[in-house]
Amino acid sequence: MTSALNNLHIYLLVALGGAFGASFRFFISQIVLNWLGKGFPFATLIVNISGSFIMGLLYGLIEQGVIEVALSRTLIGIGFLGAFTTFSTFSLDTVLLIQQGEIIKAIANVLLNVVLCVSTAAFGMFIVTNQ
Repeated sequence: MTSALNNLHIYLLVALGGAFGASFRFFISQIVLNWLGKGFPFATLIVNISGSFIMGLLYGLIEQGVIEVALSRTLIGIGFLGAFTTFSTFSLDTVLLIQQGEIIKAIANVLLNVVLCVSTAAFGMFIVTNQ
């Protein structure tokens, strides 16, 4: 418990970033829905693409030593982008696997995430709607 209290500032940074990320996601989604309508999930696509781009920028800036890792990773990477879209983390994980030459693992990561996440979302809906 003491360790958690000593790291309270980290949790507050995650919470702050998460509040902004969730709010920004809603803001972007509303703009895209008003602009393009509901015929295709463009809002989600745009959020996932932009979140992945921001995650790539963040990781690159950290790797180059341009920005400090602890604050930016906690506030932006975990907090903001975690609430904005977890797809950004999935994308970065996949890119890093490819960069490390782990092509099979990268492909498995993509297939497992897409197939299992879509399947479990459908299963969750099935459980609720077919009782």
